[in-house]
Amino acid sequence: MKSLNPIGLWCFALLLLCACGRHESASIVEHVNRTAFVNPFIGTARMGHTFPGATRPSGMVQLSPQTRFESLLAPDGNYNPDTYRYCAGYQHGDSTILGFAHTAFSGTGHSDLGDILIMPVVGKPNLASDEQGAPLFGSAFSHDSEHAEPGYYGVELDRYHIQAELTASDRVGIHQYTYLEGGEAQVVMDLTYNIYHHPDKNVWTFVRVENDSTVVGYRQTTGWGRTRLVHFAMRFDRAFLDFGYERGQELTYNGFYRRFDEAHGFPEMAGRDLRAWFDFGNLENNESIGVRVALSGVSTAGALANLEAEAPRFDFEKARAEADAAWETELARVELEPLREEDATTFYTAMYHSMLSPVLYEDVDGQYRGLDQNIHTSDGFTNYSVFSLWDTYRALHPWVNLTQPELAGDLVNSMLAPADQSVHGMLPIWSHQANENWCMIGYHAVSVLAEAVSMGVPGIDADRALEAAVETARVPYFDGLGDYIEYGYVPDDRSHSGVSKTLEYAYDDWCIAKLADQLGNTAIANEFDARAKSYRAVWDRESGFMRPRMSDGTFRESFDPLDTHGQGFIEGNAWNYGLYVPHAVDSLIAWHGGPEAFTDHLDSLFTMQLDDRYFAHTEDITRDGIIGNYVHGNEPGHHIPYLYNYAGAPERTQAQVRMICDRMYGPDVDGLCGNDDAGQMSAWYLFSALGFYPVAPASGEYALGSPAVKSAIIHLGNGRDLIIETEGNSTERYEVETVYWNSVPLSRPFIDVNQLANGGTLKFVFKES
Repeated sequence: MKSLNPIGLWCFALLLLCACGRHESASIVEHVNRTAFVNPFIGTARMGHTFPGATRPSGMVQLSPQTRFESLLAPDGNYNPDTYRYCAGYQHGDSTILGFAHTAFSGTGHSDLGDILIMPVVGKPNLASDEQGAPLFGSAFSHDSEHAEPGYYGVELDRYHIQAELTASDRVGIHQYTYLEGGEAQVVMDLTYNIYHHPDKNVWTFVRVENDSTVVGYRQTTGWGRTRLVHFAMRFDRAFLDFGYERGQELTYNGFYRRFDEAHGFPEMAGRDLRAWFDFGNLENNESIGVRVALSGVSTAGALANLEAEAPRFDFEKARAEADAAWETELARVELEPLREEDATTFYTAMYHSMLSPVLYEDVDGQYRGLDQNIHTSDGFTNYSVFSLWDTYRALHPWVNLTQPELAGDLVNSMLAPADQSVHGMLPIWSHQANENWCMIGYHAVSVLAEAVSMGVPGIDADRALEAAVETARVPYFDGLGDYIEYGYVPDDRSHSGVSKTLEYAYDDWCIAKLADQLGNTAIANEFDARAKSYRAVWDRESGFMRPRMSDGTFRESFDPLDTHGQGFIEGNAWNYGLYVPHAVDSLIAWHGGPEAFTDHLDSLFTMQLDDRYFAHTEDITRDGIIGNYVHGNEPGHHIPYLYNYAGAPERTQAQVRMICDRMYGPDVDGLCGNDDAGQMSAWYLFSALGFYPVAPASGEYALGSPAVKSAIIHLGNGRDLIIETEGNSTERYEVETVYWNSVPLSRPFIDVNQLANGGTLKFVFKES
């Protein structure tokens, strides 16, 4: 079978489809790298919270420009809402770069990281901070000189006339700074800077100058990750002539180190807030300085080993080419013929964003820092971190389970290992870099585990997965879980967001029941199947909505189903979150008066108007991501467009999905309607553009939609290809007449997950206008 390539700005050939739906051939005039269709700037405007810097697929290093310092706290000590815009350290509307940090989250709605800020300068740098705490050595820049592609970022720093270029290996950030007009070349290393900085965030920083080109050290911070250690090894491609540093505060006790002039030429640096400078003397025009910075969660020795293994010599162009090749390999998992040229950019950038997390979190020798803060060695798997599970269990992990089963096995084992290390005995809730940050609700790792086991993802101990899931679901002090077990729901007067918790726990318990059933454990299956029905306890027949319920059994009197704040829901309202029963949609349909009435209810959601006051206090919901009262810019409603299928109205699913693909996604900087949330928003698009979606990921079936592509081939590994074909599809035609699986028409708007996972042809025939 010959390859399909994205249509667009290059030559491409006519795709031939025979009437029977079998893929015959594609004549390709010119091969185009899929990396050319990726725009890393998508989502960097407003609330997408993505970053444009250099990284590898699932790479440990995210080497990216930082454009503004916003402290977590305002001057009065209260929360500073402006910090939210800088969850990734970059906003496209800014015109200043403070430096280039080596770690960043992609698309999250809370943040941390921003480690080891490097900035090239000309002349002696001012290492002081402004009134807000921002460094003073930043530089203006223009987007006209800025360029990003997978594995590469470049920009000219106007203040210093320096061309900055970045690339990365898995564990090493690689910098090339060309001093266009020469001058006194210095490089600043800022270990004070953080994303979501607060006065106590830097616990301790330690640096050793090993020789005239190698510097190692670590920083411990306490933020979203309460005890987080980042070790580094930095090596320049030429010797520095002088160095020194400044502390951001005086040490209460400095012992007999006071006998030294530590600030200048002393090869040890220690304190909470450090900024160091390295002087390379005068450079001629267009001379460059190369810098390699390796990371480790284990030790500086681990960082040095990572450096030697991945970037033993400075060769920027070689590293850039290798990064591009790594991305091309991953993006080539899907061959696409889009409906419009710009859709190729939207699709392949969504793929790119879906591969920015979880991230590699172990050294080249397999050692990593565990949740218990001890050093472990991965055995039979590669360890990963950054599990934004309240978001990613919905579509990102199902996408990985389908398209990258080997990686999926590593991710599951990277969840099971922390369960062994946890003093609570729990699977990750929202974890990063050897820390559980406890963000959001539910215990959604169980959904990932249950689906992975059902799909036969390799390398998983299914019995251990069930054991960890059950232990997690029985921790009584976790977020209202004890009350949930006792009352059958989470009472509103005993815990915030009680309705959301009840609904999410019920789904998770259903996943555990499904997993137990697969393994023949009837007792556990029955226990959690009963718990999975807890959603019934928060349905209020009188109001027609899921509603907060008190510990005395009554529903809360004060209740507004439109408001997204303080109504028993987290980041959502009763109209959206009240439809979250993905494992029992039949109950929702019955409660709303049957299929026709339920369809009308869904239509109302998309057509009514939600006034700004209803989400004024919810920073994760903005007008950009709202259609009527449907909130696509946040995760709880991502399954809703597919609920029409269950009510016998698949044409309404098809219309809404295509409308969302067009309105909520695009090829420009504002091409994401809300936080990408570690790839979840992008994964929704990947599934939906291809014509199917996991409404309830552990259910064993996908709901069908309306593909927003002409055709695609998804390479699933082991010689298995899933081919998506369409007949009569266009930007104006979205209604599907018949769907065929391997030439056999489907009788329902659903398809078995494992059928697709084994490969075959899924063909959508569209109705004529």
